[in-house]
Amino acid sequence: MVQVQRDSEAEDAGPEGGMARPRGAGPGVTVLLTSAMAFSMLQLFLIGALGPWLVGELGLSRTVLGLTTTAGFGAAALLSPVAGRLVDRVGPRRCLVALLLLAAASLALIGAAPGTVVLLSAVALGGLAQALANPATNKVILAAFPAERRGAVTGLKQSGVQVGAFVAGLPLSVLAAGVGWRGAVWTAAGAAALAAGWAARVLPPDPPRVAAGPRFSRGAVGRLAGFSMLLGCGIASVNTYLALFGSQRLGLPPVAAAALVAVLGLAGIGGRVGWSRAAGRPGRARALPGLLAAGAVGAALLLALALVLPLLVWPAAVAVGSFAVSANAVSMVLVLQSAAPGRAGADSALVSAGFFAGFAVGPPLFGALVSACGYGPGWLLVAVEFAAAAAVAVPLRSRDHGDA
Repeated sequence: MVQVQRDSEAEDAGPEGGMARPRGAGPGVTVLLTSAMAFSMLQLFLIGALGPWLVGELGLSRTVLGLTTTAGFGAAALLSPVAGRLVDRVGPRRCLVALLLLAAASLALIGAAPGTVVLLSAVALGGLAQALANPATNKVILAAFPAERRGAVTGLKQSGVQVGAFVAGLPLSVLAAGVGWRGAVWTAAGAAALAAGWAARVLPPDPPRVAAGPRFSRGAVGRLAGFSMLLGCGIASVNTYLALFGSQRLGLPPVAAAALVAVLGLAGIGGRVGWSRAAGRPGRARALPGLLAAGAVGAALLLALALVLPLLVWPAAVAVGSFAVSANAVSMVLVLQSAAPGRAGADSALVSAGFFAGFAVGPPLFGALVSACGYGPGWLLVAVEFAAAAAVAVPLRSRDHGDA
């Protein structure tokens, strides 16, 4: 009887050492985590989707448009290790509220930006919200959900990033056509502030800090970070330039070009949920990153072929979401399966740092190559990045990789 009571208390506390499971943890908490992920990167999806308006009003070049992604993800990559340790020390509730308030401030500044300097500064501020997102949400999942549900919940919350892409590519773009791009961005800022209040009400108080366990295998973390960096290079290039490609090269009107980002987002939602659920099954997670990256190579080649057959841009957007975007969610499932108590934030942050570094590096390289050689070589570069990611992920199939 005593043993049953102790097991029950341990289950309530969760593997992170004392954070009580929120009452009724399930749909409400899952929706909150999904929203937090959406707001953490909404600024960059908005800049990509509203690229035609920004280029016209602020006089941005393709290179400067790419630098917005560099500013956001460069800051996120640099701050991620610190953010991960911070989440482990002060708890996910405080950090989730902070990231939503930072996202609101970043979006408000973007809406007020008179030119390039303020725009880049606002995006860099949003990088801190990005750095907090995966460590904080992963810690909540470990504390609030039993092991058999974590893969599915991780896929749902990771799909929040693609929810942000969809919202930026369709509803907010339509709103921008009516009230202007600044009004659309300010609307998003207000929604992020409301979400911060929601998080403060829904999540329980943060528990006392627990001692950190041994780090997830350094070899496995490093390989996942390298895989994520290469994957991020390609995904960021597509996110940043897809709407501009549709508008400038394929002749789509601005709203239709922005809808490409929405289509990618919808495909990413389904892919992240489905593939993460599959990764939650025993023995599946380690094989999936390489397979999904290989599928992403085909998606990039479809984008290159769209220069000849423009209609291919639509299935290409679906394929990028279904394969490339989904692979990042599977990486997070791997981290959750392997993180030691007290280290989930730090391990999540290290893998996220690689992904953010790829997002910082990819778009400027893509933009410079497109300016010099055109979109065809640019999409081929993305295909090469995805192929390299697939190669890096192959050793993850071995359960013992990095532990020997």
